[in-house]
Amino acid sequence: MTSFLLITPFKGNILKMIAESDIFAKIILLILLIFSIISWGIIINKIRLFKKVNSDTAKFLSAFRKRKRLSDVYLVCSSFKRSPLSKILEQGYSELQNVLKISEITNPKTKDVDLGLDQEKTDLINMVLERVGAEELQKLGRSVVFLATTGTVSPFLGLMGTIWGIINSFSSIGIRGSASLAVVAPGIALALVATIVGLFVAIPAVIGYNHINNKLKAISVEVDNFSLEFLGAVKKELLYEKKSLRSTL
Repeated sequence: MTSFLLITPFKGNILKMIAESDIFAKIILLILLIFSIISWGIIINKIRLFKKVNSDTAKFLSAFRKRKRLSDVYLVCSSFKRSPLSKILEQGYSELQNVLKISEITNPKTKDVDLGLDQEKTDLINMVLERVGAEELQKLGRSVVFLATTGTVSPFLGLMGTIWGIINSFSSIGIRGSASLAVVAPGIALALVATIVGLFVAIPAVIGYNHINNKLKAISVEVDNFSLEFLGAVKKELLYEKKSLRSTL
């Protein structure tokens, strides 16, 4: 014979319980409410931001891989301002021009020889790429630590409210001189509301934190891969220009 689990709806009035709670419990619930509002704001904002980042990155990579010259992509970097890759190319290309200018100034008679990237020049550009990449990831990850804090602290705040409510219940037992269920049950139910609220605040924050962290890790991989792709493109373009220059001599 098959037995079925019957789930009955909650018959209590949580809002009424909260209204009847003491000032300490209300402060705990208010703090949890503030944490929840801020957490949801961060989660929604980051989801929207990452959609724009993914869209701009896809368009930027398409333009980069269809380029004829790096300067063509450099001129349109501002059109993809949400993509960290556009900032990497922008700063990397500027540093490339600075390195080539310094090389030209220090070796004015050997332009054809210095038209290239040795290890020292590559390291200089790579440092800029790493710095810009780290800055962009830091911007994208701003405020995310609040989600981790919310996910960690909220259950304990809820537990604090619960313990406080249980203490009040035992106090009422002492005052009334009765330990009947009618005396204890309302206080215990009210106390457990804080635990429930704490969990409702913590669970979305933890899920949001993990989701955003995974997105940041994926973007970090994209940043590292593009930095290598950019350096490879620079070396190929300079090698092509060097061969073209030599062929005209």
